[in-house]
Amino acid sequence: MSITAKIYIEHELLALIPTVQRLGDISIRVITQGNTNPGSTEFPFFIEYADRDELEVALGADPTIESYKCVDWTGTGGIYYIEHSEQTELISTVATEVNGFLIHTETRDGGWLVRLLLPNREALSEIWEYARGNDISMEILEIYGNSNTNDETSYGLTEEQRIALKTVYEHGYFNEPRDISLDEAADKIGLSSTAMSGRLRRGMRNLISSTIADADR
Repeated sequence: MSITAKIYIEHELLALIPTVQRLGDISIRVITQGNTNPGSTEFPFFIEYADRDELEVALGADPTIESYKCVDWTGTGGIYYIEHSEQTELISTVATEVNGFLIHTETRDGGWLVRLLLPNREALSEIWEYARGNDISMEILEIYGNSNTNDETSYGLTEEQRIALKTVYEHGYFNEPRDISLDEAADKIGLSSTAMSGRLRRGMRNLISSTIADADR
């Protein structure tokens, strides 16, 4: 069964991240294109930044960029074709190798937020292993199944989210009054209360999205 996964990745040599770290108030989005050649290192980006001259100074100093070319500028941003350097870390390469496709990719909080269309969960596992092997921090935020299946229903949950939700449910976190605190529940699976809260929030969002939310959303 094919899946759609949203992931967040961080590494100092991910494409254009040195520029993001240098300029701060900048938004970058990969423009989706038909070329999925695993060997390709040139990609179109839409970059929003007020000062074009300052932006291009940063692009010229970015170690992940071999070359760049602006093909359109609107006054608040532009479309750039960028050739990555050899040292650039690219998640797109391994995604293509596992027959996946990057649906949407944008910078967020010093990293990249990526939505992937993948043939199965094994493909996501391969991307995870690639990230871990290359010291890329990767967090799986959401997973959606794209068709009905007779396999065990996941409701879009990652295994970590399923464990967190099952733990708090079985120990009475949802009871009135609660039988266990968030801190106590977090201790049971070795998380901080902040990490546990985030995992529960994302898990409940996935449950709602996969069950009672509008399927077309």
